[in-house]
Amino acid sequence: MNPYSELPSSAFWKTGVTQDNPYAINNIYKKKFDIKPNTQIATAGSCFGQHVGNHLKRNGYKVIDEEIAPLGLPDELHQKYGFSLYSARYGNIYTVRQLMQLAQEVAGERKPENYIWEKNGKYFDALRPAVEPDGHETEQEVIEHRDFHIEKVKDVFTKMDLFIFTLGLTEMWVHKQCGTVYPTAPGTICGEFDEDIYEFKNATFGEIINDFKLFQATVRKIRSNKPFQMILTVSPVPLTATASGKHVLVSTVHSKSILRAVAGQLSAKQKRIDYFPSFEIVNNPRLHSTTFKENLRSVRDETVQMVMKHFSREHPPIQRDKKVLKNLKNNTNSLEDVQCEEALLEAFGK
Repeated sequence: MNPYSELPSSAFWKTGVTQDNPYAINNIYKKKFDIKPNTQIATAGSCFGQHVGNHLKRNGYKVIDEEIAPLGLPDELHQKYGFSLYSARYGNIYTVRQLMQLAQEVAGERKPENYIWEKNGKYFDALRPAVEPDGHETEQEVIEHRDFHIEKVKDVFTKMDLFIFTLGLTEMWVHKQCGTVYPTAPGTICGEFDEDIYEFKNATFGEIINDFKLFQATVRKIRSNKPFQMILTVSPVPLTATASGKHVLVSTVHSKSILRAVAGQLSAKQKRIDYFPSFEIVNNPRLHSTTFKENLRSVRDETVQMVMKHFSREHPPIQRDKKVLKNLKNNTNSLEDVQCEEALLEAFGK
């Protein structure tokens, strides 16, 4: 007898990976808590997180959407204008610091600076530049839209019972003087880059842990200490480009490794935080990169379905009125249809 004699097959590489079915991996995810039919779920994170929210909607879960599209906007234009992607119209939140600063703004502890960028005479909210692709006519319009948005995010944080966040990047662009973090570099979607004003930062493990704990503390204040649960995932999507000075493959592994370690640490230390291994399922070496499209970056539709089937093993679909489910399906983006500002960086490659 030894400590390995009675371990299950999932504890060994040969039986847990080499010989197991990569499309239905045994015991790869064991839920920490139930998601009940009346659980109010909020979603946020990098672009892969849109798939998680879409799956939950299709399967009858109550996913919060506080910034619904105007009645006159056709369904096919929802994504273009940042609607129906997450629980509020904040676009993709790639870094934990970006999430933390949003919570501080909601709590009235932070006033964002240098967040109105201009392009071709139009003005954009630099903290969510893709939600108004045509921009606003005036800076005042940007301010008014953001004030409305922050009130809706406050509603999300107040109402949610479960927060599902997909960690995406460690790399970020920051305003040197005020510390504002942006979802994309100035000069890509809008704005102009000035090295005297903006700087590149690659967050460390410790910094991300601290940012996450600050986020939790801030949301608890907003909720008057009412508890909530979280599920963390790590996006399996590689970096489109890196400003680190290293090879993009090295930078991708570096970034994802830190984020995976952060998610593991938080879920191991806090009973209200669970981790769902979408990153591991997609990057299973048994699948030899077949989970991605030809660009080896975009995740295939069938891969997304496979990932969410693993999720459904532990959190099965909720039986609800068929008419309600039909409406949810009709108003949910297709699997491929995700908005991802970071993917636009590819256009700047020589």
